[in-house]
Amino acid sequence: MKKNNGLKLFLIIFLVLILLFLAVVIIRTLTYPFGSKSDGIDRAGGMARVEVSEQSLRRFSGGIRIPTVGAADYSDVDFGPFDRFKEYLAESYPQIYAATEQTVVNTYGLVFRWKGTDPAAKPLLFLSHYDVVPADESDGQEDTVGENIFSPDDATTGGRDGYYDRWEYPPFSGAVAGGKVYGRGTLDMKCMLFAVMEAADALIGEGFSPAQDIWFAFGQDEENGGLHGAVEIAKHFNALGLEFAAVYDEGGLIVAPGTGGIDKAMALVGVAEKGFLTVTITVKGLGGHSSMPPARTPLVEAAAIITRLNDRQMPLELIEPISGFLDNVGGYMPFAARMAIANKWLIKGLLLKTFSKDASTNALVRTTTAVTMARGSDAANVIAPEADVTVNFRILPGNTVDQVLDHVREACEGYDVEIAVGNGREPSAISPTDTPGFRIIRELVGELYPDVLVTPYVTVGGTDAYKYQIVSDNIYRFLPIYVDKYEQQTIHNRNEHITIDNFGRMIAFYRGIMTRFGRER
Repeated sequence: MKKNNGLKLFLIIFLVLILLFLAVVIIRTLTYPFGSKSDGIDRAGGMARVEVSEQSLRRFSGGIRIPTVGAADYSDVDFGPFDRFKEYLAESYPQIYAATEQTVVNTYGLVFRWKGTDPAAKPLLFLSHYDVVPADESDGQEDTVGENIFSPDDATTGGRDGYYDRWEYPPFSGAVAGGKVYGRGTLDMKCMLFAVMEAADALIGEGFSPAQDIWFAFGQDEENGGLHGAVEIAKHFNALGLEFAAVYDEGGLIVAPGTGGIDKAMALVGVAEKGFLTVTITVKGLGGHSSMPPARTPLVEAAAIITRLNDRQMPLELIEPISGFLDNVGGYMPFAARMAIANKWLIKGLLLKTFSKDASTNALVRTTTAVTMARGSDAANVIAPEADVTVNFRILPGNTVDQVLDHVREACEGYDVEIAVGNGREPSAISPTDTPGFRIIRELVGELYPDVLVTPYVTVGGTDAYKYQIVSDNIYRFLPIYVDKYEQQTIHNRNEHITIDNFGRMIAFYRGIMTRFGRER
């Protein structure tokens, strides 16, 4: 009897402990200080309306019409359009050219200095690039827009079906129709260049003088690494001894509610970006005629290495910007997700595994592995003595190129291989958010996009911003435009366009930074 009583007491105590444990988890979830929770109403429809003049649209559209297309090999670039673009900016913005000092770095890197009234104040830097990726014009449309870039009609289809099947207007038409501007570069990335220029031009026309120096730096080869543009411009700034209070570049966007299962529009401000590394693994073995194959051909062994890399990926990690991101957005996620975030101390492993199941969130919590190319024989009846596998890694801040190489070597153990290292760079540093440079983003987004949540983020793709770490610790990657998933997918795709409303808010955003930053110091 005493034994049974002791067992019952143990079970009761065990049950009480479980209930207490669950109570702690639930109470912590309910009281966790997520980003301030609003009334749940999405006010995207209440976004600020900023008028854009016909002159501003014409200048922007004219810049889109110049096909400054980059190339993987810099020596293959047709620089004729780049020369025209340089001339076009000078013709379009005579006030800016009169009020600023201009420097050309490495022939096509465009640098402007707008002097401030306080020489002791740290300067600001706005980045952009004017090269674009090629555009597929194979849909057969002719450039019927001509000099009349304005059309009263909307795009020809207007719906979501076939949204990326064809260009509504030719990719270098700069057509303005249905409240949108169409063409390659409207989102990536001439929109920021022209928005910055429009903001500065208007302020100069009003007689405004900034407190601190304001610099603009426009690169010519961001789409292919920025080695001839941003890298050289950053070296130029470093040689001048400049240290910028804040640097603003492309990166995150304002995404519609529902993105990543988060019931809230979010302004994703990149405070860091992932690094990258490309490696080619050459697997050696016996070649010969396919009629007498060895037990394991080089291609079979390459497949085994691919399987290892895919199954044994780099470890999952919750780094600070993403932890802060989750704390901000958790209040707009389902209860189970909120519980996992609020109790990271307990179930971080489960949270990370959940994130790893979705491609978009997996990229935020690990160095990703993408096997992108494989090559064996060039003939069906020939066994090649070597097989090549190319793998692209996107490196999470906190990991290093050397760690990734060690990971690759481990996956290749037991095989006769050579590992060739291609393009790569380390992840960026992480910029702080307790700075005037970040606070002013939060303030302006709140004015232009009411009820949008501003949160730090890690930019998955590469930008020119990384190169400027040698001249600033405060780098923010963010385009202040509100996009749905369809609009976002037009970047580097057919039908790339920006709404005129978004372009107007961009101008207002950069104008706000230029006029307010001196008060924020």
